[in-house]
Amino acid sequence: MALKGLVRFFAIMLILISVWQLSFTWIVNNFERKQKARAEKFVKNNFGTASKETKDSATNAVYRRYIDSLKEKELLDIPVLFPKLTYQKATEQELNLGLDLQGGMNVTLEVGLDGLIRSMSNNPKDVTLNNALTSAIALKKNSDADFVTLFGEAFNKASLNARLAPLFAGGKNKTIKIDASNSTVLEAIRVEARDAIKRTYDRLTARIDQFGVAQPNISYDENKGIITVELAGIDDPERVRKFLQATANLEFWDTYSNADPVVAQSIAQIDQKVKAYLSGKTDTTSTDTSGAPKVDTTVTAGANNNPVSSLFAPNQPDGSAMIGMIRISDTAMFSKYVNLDVVKNSIPATMRFMYGAKAEAKNKSGESMLPIYVIKTVPGSDQPKLTGEYITDARQDFDQRNNEVEVQMEMNTRGAAIWEKMTGDAFNGKYAIAIALDNYVYSAPGVNNGAISGGISQISGSFTIQEAQDLSSVLRTGKLPAPAKIVQEQVVGPTLGAEAVKGGSLSFIISFIIIFILMLVYYNTGGWIANIALILNLLFTVGVLSAFGATLTAAGIAGLVLTIGMAVDTNVIIFERIKEELTKGKSYQMAIEDGYRRSLAPVLDGHITTLLTSFILLYFGLGPVKGFATTQIIGILLSLFCGILVSRLITDMWTNKKRHFEYFTAVSRRIFAHAAYKFIEFRKYTYMISAVVLVLGIGTLFNGFDYGVEFRGGRSYTVKFDRELKNEEVANELNKVFGKYPIIKTVGTPKQLNITTDYMIDQPGETIDAQVETKLYEGLKTFLPAGTSYEQFKTGFKQSSQTVQPTISDDLKKGALWATILGLLVITLYIFIRFRDWRYSVGTIVALLHDVLVTLIVFSFLRNIVPFPLEIDQHFIAAILTVIGFSMNDTVVVFDRVREYSAKMFGQPKGVILNKAINDTLARTVMTSLTVFLTLLTLFIFGGEVTRGFAFAMLIGVITGVYSSVFVAAPILMDFAKDKPLGEPEKDKTLAKARHSIS
Repeated sequence: MALKGLVRFFAIMLILISVWQLSFTWIVNNFERKQKARAEKFVKNNFGTASKETKDSATNAVYRRYIDSLKEKELLDIPVLFPKLTYQKATEQELNLGLDLQGGMNVTLEVGLDGLIRSMSNNPKDVTLNNALTSAIALKKNSDADFVTLFGEAFNKASLNARLAPLFAGGKNKTIKIDASNSTVLEAIRVEARDAIKRTYDRLTARIDQFGVAQPNISYDENKGIITVELAGIDDPERVRKFLQATANLEFWDTYSNADPVVAQSIAQIDQKVKAYLSGKTDTTSTDTSGAPKVDTTVTAGANNNPVSSLFAPNQPDGSAMIGMIRISDTAMFSKYVNLDVVKNSIPATMRFMYGAKAEAKNKSGESMLPIYVIKTVPGSDQPKLTGEYITDARQDFDQRNNEVEVQMEMNTRGAAIWEKMTGDAFNGKYAIAIALDNYVYSAPGVNNGAISGGISQISGSFTIQEAQDLSSVLRTGKLPAPAKIVQEQVVGPTLGAEAVKGGSLSFIISFIIIFILMLVYYNTGGWIANIALILNLLFTVGVLSAFGATLTAAGIAGLVLTIGMAVDTNVIIFERIKEELTKGKSYQMAIEDGYRRSLAPVLDGHITTLLTSFILLYFGLGPVKGFATTQIIGILLSLFCGILVSRLITDMWTNKKRHFEYFTAVSRRIFAHAAYKFIEFRKYTYMISAVVLVLGIGTLFNGFDYGVEFRGGRSYTVKFDRELKNEEVANELNKVFGKYPIIKTVGTPKQLNITTDYMIDQPGETIDAQVETKLYEGLKTFLPAGTSYEQFKTGFKQSSQTVQPTISDDLKKGALWATILGLLVITLYIFIRFRDWRYSVGTIVALLHDVLVTLIVFSFLRNIVPFPLEIDQHFIAAILTVIGFSMNDTVVVFDRVREYSAKMFGQPKGVILNKAINDTLARTVMTSLTVFLTLLTLFIFGGEVTRGFAFAMLIGVITGVYSSVFVAAPILMDFAKDKPLGEPEKDKTLAKARHSIS
């Protein structure tokens, strides 16, 4: 009685908490809907003749302005429940939607420990040190070891018996002594690396807090050295890239004047050297890492008599530091040429080239142009005279002379003295001072009024207010301890997000209605218990997600839909057992008591195995897959509470009133009522089928798979056109700009294509993404409406994009492989512990491998046949692990009954015991599989493109899971047992005989 009271208390509390928590979402949505209507009314009244595109853009801008200005508006003031509830507080409590549901950006950054180690060294240019770092970077792609360990191994290999201490002792590294061993030095570096990753995470968090995003999500993995950032609602990816990757490495450089004769002479010299290099006539050629000579035969428009100067439009010599303007697409070639050894040896050692931070002009073709500046380094050093470490404050301001936006900085006493000396020298030498952040020049002002004292200076550069605020935020929070580079990126447009919400919601509602009706049709009034438990399960799951601040993604909705199907399994197992007990002639009270008691073991087994795979998925997954795993874990745990405890509470409350639920209908009385199929006798034929599966599984290694961009690296874009297109035509046009054919797949409709390319994926630089996207636009221009600009293409046609660097794709592939192997091993171990018999484990592992192979076969051999993408990606791995858990659920229920009957029917032939166990659980197997199959089919049809591949893999898994439990696991158990019994006899022989006579 006490337990029932406790269950009742927790059920009521969970209902109240879930309703209260979800009310915040209703309050926020209601408020935002009103502000959206207000913005639409404003635009309608003030933009009457504007185009639809202009009106939509204006509506979004006005809506954001309303929302930003009303963050502190009090929406409710109800004591205890909603005391002085403002819009800002309400948004912090509402259910978060992932970027794939509302649009936004997900970024994975890799902390560059090679730069940290180099900065810790007393001699960053040491050849052995740099060779070891280069080798460590290469080794990291195929190793799970941490970077510091790999660096130590590479250093020992590069120089036998060499010591690290002389490179790191003293100076900045107080803890490293000159006589320290290599292992001691590596441990000190490892400690600093862990601290640097944490400090980089803290600095990025501080920046993001000032970014103005309502619900940012940032986390880091110390072991992998990666930081994951999710910014829902962001519509300016370029701004985010600059903001997150900026190391805040602020430097003040002396410059060469473009009127200085040495500049013109150096450019001419560079042209001659590069021309000779391209023709292969130079004796000084660059070498690759193997030491083999390498001659560049690249031919470009500028590869003529002036291969370098023809890449940029020169400025008139006016005494400034800017020598000209260059197209963004030509910066990679220019950088390559000016950094050739043959070029560096022919120009002053103090001369360096830098690009401007932002495009300041466009050429006749409308292409963006960056300024090129000439920097002067200190002889014998590549360090600037003044750096950002002396900055004490930075803020966005306005120039009082012309009201232009600028960033004002304040320096400490030491920095002020250096700045005064630098500006005095520049005034006397009549040259400019370049102010650069992360090797990009933001401004290069001349000094017109002598030395500047006081330590206050300004950065100007045609900033918008937003850009100036971002820059000042970066400078205030300080330099990143270790540089962070984006290795994976996903951008989802709001249109695609809205479609995901619509598809996910529709599949959720339809699945719920189907299961609701099915429970009543098959289980009569008993179906109401399952439906009430299902409603509470979903309410609690969403409420708990909201309370924990979890983010609901499209994959999370898929998890909810799947929870609908799997949550019913608890009640199905219990109801089928109650029906068995009633068929034996027991009273309702006794049948319910025995039904719940005997069902507990298989219910727990099924849920635990699914939980194990979900936890593995949570550990190895990234982004949306983590959301799926989180939703499934919460749903499974609550399914146990609702399916066993709440259902029993409702049943007992009803039975205590001298009433009872009916569990039979005309349909369920006829189906499987007297099932006595001889499944085991067919095992010779099923072994043949399994042999074919094995052969085809091996064949997939030769036939291959389509890997998602996550596993192969590259950039993937989803583009929506206004007409149907043929993939071959699009591929041919893009081949002209990329130099190779991209992979193109239809997404839902021939009007929407997914385009994947590895063009320039290995090239570093902040402008690479923009260059690739510009090339994409050029290649697709013929398929877009006439006059479509690049900006219109980005906002109106590009629906989403994803970037994955090869380094992170290798990690994802290894993680996926380990997740699958670990999932199989953990379940095998659990079955061994649970049944204490290795034969059960063998049957289980063979059945699971069978399911995995069938899914792989379908994804390999049908990938060019079905009209939707079948790709091996994170969602596929999520499906495989879920299939393993689901199939295990089926197998465990059968095996649990086999063990029970082995005790009750001890001495009977094993085939008889196995057949009876399968037949008596057949109704449960079919009902559970049918409910899950129907929910997945609904998700496949209505859920949208994001989850279609996942749903398809799961549909295959449900079918093969049922087959393997009956026709693979059970026969294996039969044949491995040979002459040994499948279980122990019941200790009480009298009771065993009584039970045998009843059965």
